[in-house]
Amino acid sequence: MIRIPPFLEKGQKAALVSPAGCIEPACLQRGADTLEKWGLQCVTGRNAGKRFGPFAGTDRERLEDFQHALDDPDIHAIVCTRGGYGAVRIIDRLDFSAFLETPKWIVGFSDITVLLSHLQQNLHVAGIHAAMPQTYPAPDTPEYEAAVESLRKALFGETLTHRFPGQALNRPGKTTAPVIGGNLSILYSLRGTATDIDPTGKILFIEDLDEFDYHIDRMMMNLKRGGWFERIAGLMVGSFTHIKKGAHPYGCDVWDIINPYTENLPYPVCYGFPAGHIPRNHALYTGVPAQLEVTATDRESSSLRFLF
Repeated sequence: MIRIPPFLEKGQKAALVSPAGCIEPACLQRGADTLEKWGLQCVTGRNAGKRFGPFAGTDRERLEDFQHALDDPDIHAIVCTRGGYGAVRIIDRLDFSAFLETPKWIVGFSDITVLLSHLQQNLHVAGIHAAMPQTYPAPDTPEYEAAVESLRKALFGETLTHRFPGQALNRPGKTTAPVIGGNLSILYSLRGTATDIDPTGKILFIEDLDEFDYHIDRMMMNLKRGGWFERIAGLMVGSFTHIKKGAHPYGCDVWDIINPYTENLPYPVCYGFPAGHIPRNHALYTGVPAQLEVTATDRESSSLRFLF
């Protein structure tokens, strides 16, 4: 059974922390301004703006900030500032004891898939896969409405339903199950570890950025050999952005690489779900049951509706 942290109310505190890559000061400030615009009190991690090589401070500094946010009962949400790389370097040293006493929302995507997977597999607490300050689109744009406004709705417990165009490659159908997943490269890197998620009976969401086409195939083959595709209840393929051709290109796009892995399996599959490394990065609850309805024509919209 998944535990749902309390939804936020105006006046409460939310923390901005950087458990992975370093962030530019302007982006950090953008995150603080956004939380305050929503009526929240922003608590910025002491080390959130630091830089140590590619990281936002040393492992110890990033661990210290995240642990403080986990332990402080007055902080009701932890918003990660960006992805990059680094969350996996601290995950095994984090103490979630206080967090389990008073669960709170953890928000992020990309490298933060490490933390969202840990919530799902080991703690059985819901999280939010969503845009981070590093990736917030410009205000007053459709992209901002899709990404940042959907995050606000998720945090404050407003109805979260996503509608998106059908695709010819889709496998139509309807299923209801918890949503799990995130960045494919991160899910692949967690295989065989204590943070490797169990996909059985779940709707799996995958997305990725800046990978070679054969890397995508390698990772999909890993999940196939691990029995994932026979055990899931549905597949949502999000954005695969800036995918590069290898020295011997596959001669097809990434959807055509992914599609054979679920052929002849009974559940719905949708392509082009609007989430991942794109401006329209719609927020998703992880671990929370949702109804996925998939169509294969652009005359009808597919939809994902979260159920509480």
